[in-house]
Amino acid sequence: MQHTDIHTLGLPPIDQIGFVVRDLDAAIERYAPMFGPFSTMDGPVEAADFRGATCDVELKLAFGHTGEVEIELIQWLSGSSPHSEFIQAGREGIHHIRFNVGDCDAWIERVAAIGYAPIWYKYLVEREMKFAYLERADDPLLIEFIQMP
Repeated sequence: MQHTDIHTLGLPPIDQIGFVVRDLDAAIERYAPMFGPFSTMDGPVEAADFRGATCDVELKLAFGHTGEVEIELIQWLSGSSPHSEFIQAGREGIHHIRFNVGDCDAWIERVAAIGYAPIWYKYLVEREMKFAYLERADDPLLIEFIQMP
C-alpha cells in the first residue's frame, strides 16, 4: 500500500498564507515592509457552515504579496468561525495556507486520507466560488481550499 501524504496528493503550490491578527492596522504597519502595500476590505461571510452550524461572521481583511503568494491579514470582529476560535484561544499569527483547486469538494475527499476534515465551508453561488477550511488532529495549521471560476 502506498503511503499518502501531502506531497503525494498532487496539490498545487500554496497561493496564500493567512494570518489572524487582533489589530489589522497594527499588523499592516508591522508587515508592510515585507508584504506591502496592502489593500483592505470588509469581509462579511453570511450563512457559512461552521462545525455543522450555519453562521455569519464579520472580518476585516488586508491583502499583500510576496512573489506569487498572497498574504492575507484577518481581523475577526464577530460571529463564529475558525478565526474566532483562534483569537479566543489566545493565538495570533499564521493561521492557514491556501491552495487554489479546480474542485473543492473532490479535494476535501482526497485529503481525508491524511486526516483532514472540513470545519468551515461556503459556496458563493453568485460568484461560482467555494472555499473550505480544513483541520486535522494535533496540527495547529489549517489548510484552505478555494475554487474559483
